[in-house]
Amino acid sequence: MDKYKKVGELVTFSIKGVTPKYVEKSKIIVLNQKCIRNNRIDFSLARYVDEKQKISENKIVQKGDLLINSTGQGTAGRCAFVENIPEDAILTIDSHILLLRCSSYEETKCLNYVLFSYEKQLQTFMDGSTGQGELDKIKLFNLQVLIPSNRKEQKSIIDCISDINRKIELNNKINKELESMAKTFYEYWFVQFDFPDENGKPYKSSGGKMIYSKELKREIPEGWEAKAISQFIGNNKGGDWGKEKEEGNYTQKVSCIRGADLNGLNGSGGLNPPERFILEKNSNKILESHDLIVEISGGSPTQSTGRISFVIDETITRFDNPLICSNFCKSFSLENQKHLYYFIYMWNNLYDNSVLFGWEGKTSGIKNLLFDSFTQKYFIVIPSENINQKFYEKIDSLHKMKQKNLKQNQELSRLRDWLLPMLMNGQISVKDSDYKDNQNDLLVAQPKPEYN
Repeated sequence: MDKYKKVGELVTFSIKGVTPKYVEKSKIIVLNQKCIRNNRIDFSLARYVDEKQKISENKIVQKGDLLINSTGQGTAGRCAFVENIPEDAILTIDSHILLLRCSSYEETKCLNYVLFSYEKQLQTFMDGSTGQGELDKIKLFNLQVLIPSNRKEQKSIIDCISDINRKIELNNKINKELESMAKTFYEYWFVQFDFPDENGKPYKSSGGKMIYSKELKREIPEGWEAKAISQFIGNNKGGDWGKEKEEGNYTQKVSCIRGADLNGLNGSGGLNPPERFILEKNSNKILESHDLIVEISGGSPTQSTGRISFVIDETITRFDNPLICSNFCKSFSLENQKHLYYFIYMWNNLYDNSVLFGWEGKTSGIKNLLFDSFTQKYFIVIPSENINQKFYEKIDSLHKMKQKNLKQNQELSRLRDWLLPMLMNGQISVKDSDYKDNQNDLLVAQPKPEYN
């Protein structure tokens, strides 16, 4: 039976990256901390290095390398395996990333999967008192891990886990396409006003009548109105933080959505809401289908407050506990639930165009969204009920599909995280013949006889 080994015993080569001289474009791509997340490399966030800068050959990234963020609170410890390198490119890393290689491609990839499962633990291996902090390489290399020494077993594990990851990635790609479709519908219908007229033709492009709105200082379709955002809003629920543990009357267990979780609700970011306990009398703050959540405190010099998200029934089923939002956020419902998707895409359009920067105040150095003032004074166009209903029906089906994909990804991630240690320590094995015949079912795993 295989024994635990220190990471340092498996690693045959390690090095940190370069201090780059950035340029607008070149054939030398440099990866940074932002590029590594969720065990994947996002090349869209990479930058370029001046080709005149001499890059040491041992700092050139190769296919099969393992990369680990080595700097930064909350980012150090993230890892990713280099599956592919962009065609005709030279790939390197900056000085905030550590490159590791083991004796083989398979062993390095297995180590990647193991370290990804230990990501939270790696984030505690920090050295240094500055806000940046450094990943302690000694602690990393002393970490005990279990990886089969048999190359065939390593490959079987890689095939098994990779199939799960490919399915997760496929769902993510589908969700990006669904979101792109929804945004395109909004753009055509409510920005260009080319929603389908009674003959199914684009309204404005086909000569549909437009009238001038004094409130908006532009033309809008005949029969549409301009009203303050506040006239959409129904019940204000607010937020809560409760207690970390059950005590006294704080007995209602909930998952608390923070600003950092908002994008993850709809699949475009991380999602790790903490469990909290709130007063039973505050159970009216629990989120229900079609509720919206807005971040009202936080932001940064380059990011305004006002990020928004929402929940539908399919969102709520992804969680084990009822949901609330933190008191740095604000939750509310709409007067008409069928305005949900129009409201969301309208608000996001304003956010993306930096409108909300103009509606912020500061308290003790923290930026706050002047929510009431903004919603009462900012006017938007209100579509006809007929067009809004058609838009709701189209977009609702897309978001239900997105949420089902996100739920499946959660289940696949749990399966992967359960399988990985079991495969590594030999409690279960992949049956090769059945596996090859059943790849559409992701994997076939069976207990080893000695563990029956």
